[in-house]
Amino acid sequence: MQQVLKTREHAGSRFRLSIPELTVYAGEFVAVVGESGCGKSTLLDLLALISKPSSVQCYRMTFTENEQRDVAGLWSSNDENALAAIRRQHLGYVLQTGGLLPYLNVRDNLLLPVRMNRLPDGRRRVQEMAQRMGVADCLHRLPDSLSGGQRQRVAILRALSHSPRLVLADEPTAAVDKRRARLIVEDFRALARDQGLSIIMVTHDLDLVRSVADSTYGFEVTQVSDNDIQSVCCKELS
Repeated sequence: MQQVLKTREHAGSRFRLSIPELTVYAGEFVAVVGESGCGKSTLLDLLALISKPSSVQCYRMTFTENEQRDVAGLWSSNDENALAAIRRQHLGYVLQTGGLLPYLNVRDNLLLPVRMNRLPDGRRRVQEMAQRMGVADCLHRLPDSLSGGQRQRVAILRALSHSPRLVLADEPTAAVDKRRARLIVEDFRALARDQGLSIIMVTHDLDLVRSVADSTYGFEVTQVSDNDIQSVCCKELS
């Protein structure tokens, strides 16, 4: 994406997020680092096609050699059906809280995106991924019976179960200890490289991702006035 601007106004206050350029390639694990209020959630909403920017010069998604979508054009034409199809088929989202449905067991939580996209061999894929991530013995259990680390791994697997091209993770390590957080970050890097995924993880912990991420983006926040904050998302030098 290039030259993206999102402006939010509320009760006389204004917040502007500017993204001069953000590029993620297949097989890359990218970290977005910043403190609360800098625009991390706003950026994720834009990447997830949940929020429409105030202005945009370019936003293009390439899924295969023969499949590329002009997201900026879809926003311009208000093509909600096409945007929803991209979200459903090509995006995976890991929430900070996990977002698992408490009344479904782990297997059925993992199968939700598979069933929505009517993908063949869904059960086999879920079983293989659960084995790889060390939660195969949890498939029959309800989310409330899992540890914090297990819940996050299941949430990551659910985001991957329908073979998306882009995975977005919102503070996925916030509820686990440092050891488990490091394992989750290493899992993301391995999944990106092994499966050719593009993974963007938002976090406030630079030390956690500094040596693992292929590239890191941060925010330059400026208090223009008492009621006007401007934040610029930019790539940090390695």
